[in-house]
Amino acid sequence: MSFEYPNHLQYLDSHEYVNLDGEIATLGITAFAVDQLGDIVFVELPEVGESITQGEAFGNVESVKAVEELMAPVSGTVTEVNTAVLDSPEVLADSPYDTGWLLKVQLAAPLTNMSHLLSAAAYRQQVEGEA
Repeated sequence: MSFEYPNHLQYLDSHEYVNLDGEIATLGITAFAVDQLGDIVFVELPEVGESITQGEAFGNVESVKAVEELMAPVSGTVTEVNTAVLDSPEVLADSPYDTGWLLKVQLAAPLTNMSHLLSAAAYRQQVEGEA
């Protein structure tokens, strides 16, 4: 099965994505992750003003199959939470990259070391190996 992985995003091998726009990072989970989880029934996210730390869990996505931790691709302060996803987790399945984003984060510092982030091509190669 083939999924869309927009080229302007960067990815973690744990299936989160980040869209960097200056000092604001938009975080979400990939179409592959949504597919693997199945029917998502609950999303737990931090609140506006909370800090997240790169490489650490910042929330959970619960499906009928499993509960998966969300890993932070960046460090910073949460500036916005997508309440549409909290109210209706199925939004993730409908549009993980547009209306299904999870958080907007003010970066703690400019991202100088981005070696942990994958390009769309590298991420696609990884997940097609998992499928």
